[in-house]
Amino acid sequence: MKLIVCQQGTPEWFQARAGKITASMFSTACDYLKPTKSEPGLRPSQKNLDYAYRVAVEQIYGQTTEDTYVTWEMRRGTELEPRARIAYEIVTGNLAEESGIVTTDDELFAYSTDGLVDEDGLIEIKSPNSARKIVEMWTTGDLSEYVHQLQGGLWLTGRKWLDFIMYAPQLESVSKDLFIKRIERDEEFIATMEQQLWDFAKRVQSHVAMLKEAA
Repeated sequence: MKLIVCQQGTPEWFQARAGKITASMFSTACDYLKPTKSEPGLRPSQKNLDYAYRVAVEQIYGQTTEDTYVTWEMRRGTELEPRARIAYEIVTGNLAEESGIVTTDDELFAYSTDGLVDEDGLIEIKSPNSARKIVEMWTTGDLSEYVHQLQGGLWLTGRKWLDFIMYAPQLESVSKDLFIKRIERDEEFIATMEQQLWDFAKRVQSHVAMLKEAA
């Protein structure tokens, strides 16, 4: 495991992600079409295929091809993150050490972590502006949208648990500005995800090899 210390949204952050399969995109890398009678095997979805093309090109280019424009939502998230971390530390008594991007030794996979807690924990902070997401999180606590990213972070760091944090200062007046949910490492899920990610990585490398040969 390697750690690259950098702040989200900076040129260094985008560069550190270039050519790597990132945890925020693990769900895309693991996205397959459902088998049918005519095509019973697993087939990657179009967004899966498109992401593989992008990673392959970035590995050759050596730079990111992401849109590096820092949106209002990204800037807002970066500005709120320190407040969310402090609020979490006050409520839980845990100290969350700021970190950066964690990669595998071969730098194929990467995870942008919001903080390390002691020897076994992580935190992942989301500060949605969407009223629907805020209300639904408090109503259902459903983290299925983020499961690949969260379990991916646990996989890459080797940690045992992750505290998911939703920080919504919009609800401070009703004491609902901080939502915390503990996620334990799921070895079965990780094993399946890891196999799918390695299959994806092999496809990326086949694209890289083809493009280099063509040159």
